[in-house]
Amino acid sequence: MVRKRVLIVDDEVDFIEILKVRLESNNCEVITANNGKEALERIKKDKPNAVLLDIMMPELDGLTVLKRIRQTDATLPVFFITAFSNEERIKIAGGLNASGYIVKTQDLGVKVKEIVDFIDIAEKAKGKSA
Repeated sequence: MVRKRVLIVDDEVDFIEILKVRLESNNCEVITANNGKEALERIKKDKPNAVLLDIMMPELDGLTVLKRIRQTDATLPVFFITAFSNEERIKIAGGLNASGYIVKTQDLGVKVKEIVDFIDIAEKAKGKSA
């Protein structure tokens, strides 16, 4: 089984570590970035299968990063990470074709499993259309 490469982008190092452990236990290879600018560089260089992207960050916020991702890749699964559920931002994220979102206070084990399943489905769909 091929490991999925997931980019976690968040300025909270402790949260990255928690999420990284969860993803690695679900057979994912994890790469990280601490701000939006670094995230765009890592996407180009490391070609992740999915991105978990904090909304509020230094350098470039998550919404701006998603806009830039969508200019070059309309199909890369991107999930927003947020400390709180903000309906307005969620609507904006949906309009930019975000794949979903994680509220940091949710059960991460359940959300990580949902994300890994989503990546599998997205990869299979890409394979059929190629």
